[in-house]
Amino acid sequence: MSAALAGKRCLVTGGGSGIGAGIAGVLAAQGARVAVLGRRKAPLAAVVKALGGAKAGALAVAGDVTDRKSMARACAAVRDAFGGLDVVVANAGVGGPNRCAVDGPDRWDVILRTNLDGLYHTVTAALPMLADGGRIVAISSVLGRFGVPGYTAYCASKHGVIGFVKALALELAPRGVTVNAICPGWVDTDMATAGLQLMADGMKTSFAKAKKQAMAVVPIGRLLQPDEIGATVAWLCSDGARGMTGQGLSHCGGQVMW
Repeated sequence: MSAALAGKRCLVTGGGSGIGAGIAGVLAAQGARVAVLGRRKAPLAAVVKALGGAKAGALAVAGDVTDRKSMARACAAVRDAFGGLDVVVANAGVGGPNRCAVDGPDRWDVILRTNLDGLYHTVTAALPMLADGGRIVAISSVLGRFGVPGYTAYCASKHGVIGFVKALALELAPRGVTVNAICPGWVDTDMATAGLQLMADGMKTSFAKAKKQAMAVVPIGRLLQPDEIGATVAWLCSDGARGMTGQGLSHCGGQVMW
């Protein structure tokens, strides 16, 4: 396995499952020390064990991205363990529907607080310990590229991630820190399964038929795997991507082409 990221000190939020766990696995496999952050201890412990535990430089950190003080404490714990950071992956997020014309504000608040405020809290807590020349990668979505009816909050939050990345890239360019976003499409995670089930329920059809319909608009015709998104993150953190900043990369099986 490549050691392209040997010695790099990384933080992955939402690292206990799904895309976050996939990203952590790829970074660790390339030699990085990885801190996985989340609210649930058991999933984090399972990921750390899969990464090889403390001997392999893996660390579980309790933290809530929606809470500024919680993120300050979490990043301080990472600093104490690693001495600083070279890579920040802001992956934590929530999905689900929010129909602006019908639903109340509660779901809007939850989604924006996690997906957008959570990105802000992560970055502001991590920046003081991020080395010059470091990397920040935020996970957006193809729904940061186009709209979907009934998903106003999610679309707004993921469009916001891309705008945040563009501005932050300019702020941090003098330090040699690159800032990019990845816009995944359908990825084989619990969140995707829940979304497909909602589609099935709404169409009053089976899960299998809903999935087939969803994959019909994905040119490669399948769900991506979390480690595929992880590989893109790893590339953005490599020397080969040192000139890439302020970008939103659509890793989505061809759903978006530009």
